[in-house]
Amino acid sequence: MGIILPQAAIAFHWPVTVYYEDTDAGGVVYHSNYLKYFERARTEMLRSIGVSQRSLLEQDIAFVIRHVDMDFLQGARLDEQLNVLTTISERKKASLVFCQEIVNLDGKILCKALVKVACIDTVKMRPKAMPQSIALELTESDC
Repeated sequence: MGIILPQAAIAFHWPVTVYYEDTDAGGVVYHSNYLKYFERARTEMLRSIGVSQRSLLEQDIAFVIRHVDMDFLQGARLDEQLNVLTTISERKKASLVFCQEIVNLDGKILCKALVKVACIDTVKMRPKAMPQSIALELTESDC
């Protein structure tokens, strides 16, 4: 699938602990919860460069998911400590493509995804160029 983060890329790291509410009856993370982990990591990556989702919404701007390509490699389990690694592989005027991996403490990749996010005008519900101040802070790297 080709979504492995390169060794040289500087990835944003977001720690996750698997809670009981994240798991199915067998104590394994339920598949849709990986999307939540990825979402939180993207939000925190933006927050780390000074981007507030609330501030964007006040300007009638939002980032929305356009496409997700996800590969489940191995299940995470209850109480496991994980890291979500995030880089940006493509930056366009009104969209970003994030490369994301969920990795356990042994460095084993459990799940990986390419997530295309579009910047939209929330009033017109149409694509909108992301603010230049944000675009300048986001650097691309190969996936």
